Amino acid sequence: MARPTALPAVAVTAVSLVLTLAVVVMWLGAAMPWPVALVVGLGIDGGWLATLAYERRLAAQGDHSTAVTVVGWSFGLVATGVLVAHALTVEADTGAWLAVSWLPLAAKALWLVHGMWERTALTPSALGAIRGIQQDARDTAAVARARLRAEAVTEETRLTAVTVAGARVARVQARTAATLAGAWSTLEDARQGEGTGRALTSVTTPVTPGVTPGVTPRWELPVWGPVEPVSALALESAPALTDAQLDELVEEIRDSRTPPLSYREMATRFRTAGHAASEVRLRAAWKRVVA
Repeated sequence: MARPTALPAVAVTAVSLVLTLAVVVMWLGAAMPWPVALVVGLGIDGGWLATLAYERRLAAQGDHSTAVTVVGWSFGLVATGVLVAHALTVEADTGAWLAVSWLPLAAKALWLVHGMWERTALTPSALGAIRGIQQDARDTAAVARARLRAEAVTEETRLTAVTVAGARVARVQARTAATLAGAWSTLEDARQGEGTGRALTSVTTPVTPGVTPGVTPRWELPVWGPVEPVSALALESAPALTDAQLDELVEEIRDSRTPPLSYREMATRFRTAGHAASEVRLRAAWKRVVA
């Protein structure tokens, strides 16, 4: 029996039975012999207890009887009616008797609550399993929240580092661009300046081929681009090759590897070997060999 709901129901039932029996004996004792009034009181209480015991037995078996429930509530209403009638007929303490006249119905309501408690009650093992499941869910949720917070902090730190590094790179690029812009502006001013051009032309005239008298050559800035290293000494000392010799060397260098070398690789190996030929002749020889 579940004590949280059974003990209040038992206590109110006992008080209600005693109160009903006392009221019946006092109220009907003046109109009939008291043993008869006692029998009437015991009959009301006995019928109520009998139906209550039957209801409890059916509830223990997981069953229910509407007829027994109706009879039990009928006995409760009879007991309540007796108490209310007695309270209304007495000349003194009417309010007090009315205040306790609801105890039979209260006892029936408490037994109804106790029955609902029993139908929904679980065993200690089931309650322990439920508590374990709830604790696991709380633990999982706490771990997930901690993981999310840690990932958020890590991502925030990474973004901050990337932002700072990007800002530093942008500042360096801006300074570099400003420096390059200033340098190119200075070079452009030097190229466009007439006095600077005449000074540079006068310096380079003795070593500048093709200078026509009376015509002032224009000074041009050099253009930088990708170049291939060429040995100056080899170019000066290498003898001029005929077209046949050039074709033979190009074919030999091209076919020295499998698959054959590309033109750029062949040209690099040709000049590294110390041979001399202009780019036009070398490319023409390449075309003849490939054809």
